[in-house]
Amino acid sequence: MALFFGFLDVLYVPLLLVNAIAILNEERFLARIGWSASQTAQQTYNGYDQVAEESIKARLINLIAAVRTLLR
Repeated sequence: MALFFGFLDVLYVPLLLVNAIAILNEERFLARIGWSASQTAQQTYNGYDQVAEESIKARLINLIAAVRTLLR
């Protein structure tokens, strides 16, 4: 029985993490701490028709936006 409960916990953790990402409101929470997708788009463009290398923060913001889009 202990193995069965351990296996279900392995399935619940990623499900709960994806749900937590999906319910974040961009206007009320993410923009307030500087994690808005529009702010990231302005920061990654360097003005010479090239996009600068994305930071880890920018990649996380894009991941959050993608998860929210897929779960709509």
